[in-house]
Amino acid sequence: MRDYFYELSDFVGSGLTGNESFIASFSGEDSDFTRFNHAKVRQSGHVSQRYLSVDLMDGKRHAAGTATLTGERETDEARLTELLGQLRDLIPNLPEDPHLLVNEEVQSTEQVGTNELPASADAVEQILATGEGHDLVGIFAAGEVTAGFANSYGQRNWFSTKSYNFDYSIYHHADKAVKSAYAGLEWDEAALQKKIADSAEQVKVLGQDAKTIDPGKYRVYLSPVALNDFVGMVGWGGYGLKSHRTKQTVLLKMIEEGATLDESVTISENTKDGVAPNFSDAGFIKPDAVTMIENGAFKDCLISPRSAKEYGVPTNGAAAFEAPESQDIAAGDIPQAEVLSRLDTGIWINNVWYLNYSDRPACRITGMTRFACLWVENGEVVAPLNVMRFDETIYRALGENLIGLTKEREMILDSGSYGGRATSSGRVPGALIEDFNFNL
Repeated sequence: MRDYFYELSDFVGSGLTGNESFIASFSGEDSDFTRFNHAKVRQSGHVSQRYLSVDLMDGKRHAAGTATLTGERETDEARLTELLGQLRDLIPNLPEDPHLLVNEEVQSTEQVGTNELPASADAVEQILATGEGHDLVGIFAAGEVTAGFANSYGQRNWFSTKSYNFDYSIYHHADKAVKSAYAGLEWDEAALQKKIADSAEQVKVLGQDAKTIDPGKYRVYLSPVALNDFVGMVGWGGYGLKSHRTKQTVLLKMIEEGATLDESVTISENTKDGVAPNFSDAGFIKPDAVTMIENGAFKDCLISPRSAKEYGVPTNGAAAFEAPESQDIAAGDIPQAEVLSRLDTGIWINNVWYLNYSDRPACRITGMTRFACLWVENGEVVAPLNVMRFDETIYRALGENLIGLTKEREMILDSGSYGGRATSSGRVPGALIEDFNFNL
């Protein structure tokens, strides 16, 4: 498919007239999907899809569109010819774009992941065998995701990765369930078995009467999944250069008042160890890592090409939305085996949901606990908790009230598949936090 994309890019280039130039981006996947309910296969299928987006430029005027590819050369060339004609008709009616930044330096790359996946049928059989006897619900997705870039200057980039993601829950009754996932690049049947066994062990607790606690401040443990979602909110308007220059960043207290997090907290965009392409849709190469917060203090912004042009600084290849795609939170020094004893009496939070900002300038995040949220006494899990709403700032949770982060981290792959399988990821520890605020 790489060569086919390059051939189509050459075809687009051959259709240029006058002073026209172009950039093109490719996205595609070949994925198997299987849906489970009551630990039985309820639906399975395969998705093959490929898209080619073209941004046609004439000076500072440009227009973009996307064609769905069939794999048939004649059909696809006809679609691209039609797309170019439509874009060419649009351009004279558009204003010049003052923030258009094009990479004229040719930086071609190729990143092809190895295939460490079992046949999907074998993986499904292992899931069925391991999940037997449990009310297991979930979706297994596996296969290859591809991306490409080309421009009229001769740059060519290709990326492919082969990954799997088994996003599942084990139910006890009604809304009482343990949600988890087994995802990665290398399949390990023993790891799958341990993952489901650990979830099944937690499910046993859900048979007890649920405990309701009063609003207040409690010691909590945020699992890697919960911490990934909580800190992931900061990416929504936190790290981008545009949000910083317009004073709309949720980290404004860091920038203007010198607020810090605990010195153990380092957060970066770790492209090298993630599963996202190492180039942007605009053709700029991403560095291996960009550290946004280092030892608790703000360090660098994520800078898209448009922001770079607008503010006269170099881009670091960030996407237009200037948010992490490969979030990395540095490990701490708390062994996972000691989390319960160090939590002592408090709340073990496996998952959070309905996250939003309750106060953006203060970076205050509100959300709800979900699924297996457990009450712990004297280092022992004693009961499930009914759903609670929390409201807490990043400065308290990962600053003054942070007890510590775990030594062990979890690789979390985005299970989203709307329009195509996602390539965003997180490499995240768990967090022990004092005086975490629950208000409802």
